[in-house]
Amino acid sequence: MWGRLRRWLQGGSEQAAEPALELPWDRRWYHLPKRSAGFDFRRRDYRLARQNAREVARLTLGDELWAELQRRGYLDLPSRIFPGVRYRLRVGRRVEVLCAPGVESPWPFRYLCINPTYPLPEEEFFAHLYLYVRDFEEQIVRVAAPQPWDQPLGRTF
Repeated sequence: MWGRLRRWLQGGSEQAAEPALELPWDRRWYHLPKRSAGFDFRRRDYRLARQNAREVARLTLGDELWAELQRRGYLDLPSRIFPGVRYRLRVGRRVEVLCAPGVESPWPFRYLCINPTYPLPEEEFFAHLYLYVRDFEEQIVRVAAPQPWDQPLGRTF
C-alpha cells in the first residue's frame, strides 16, 4: 500500500522521470557548503524560497506571535518538561536555554544546536522549530546538542 501511495505521489507510476513531490529527507546533504541550498540554486531561487518561508512562518505563528517576533527578535516558550526553564527561539540561531532564578539547567551549556535534516530557509525552519518545542519537546530534548556558544545554524540559508 505505501509503495503504491509513494509512486502516486511521485507522478503516478514507477517509470515517472521527475517526481511530482520532492522528498528531500531521502537524500544526503553533507556535501553542501553551510548556509547553502545547493549548487544549482540561483539568486532568484533563494529570493523565492525566502519569500515563501516568510509566509509559511507568518501563517504558522499567527499574526500576534509573528508581530512579537518581528518586534523583539525572538520568542520565548516555557518548557513543559522542566519547571522554570524556557526556550528562546531566534531565527537562524541556536536555541537559548533560560532558567528562572534557583533553577538548574538540564543541560551543561546554555545553547542547544538543532539543525534541519536538509537545507531550509531560516524563517521556515524557525516555524518548524517553534512547533516542535511547543508540541514535541521530548524530540527536542532527544536530538539537541548542548553547545557553550551561540552561532548561526549550518543547514539554513
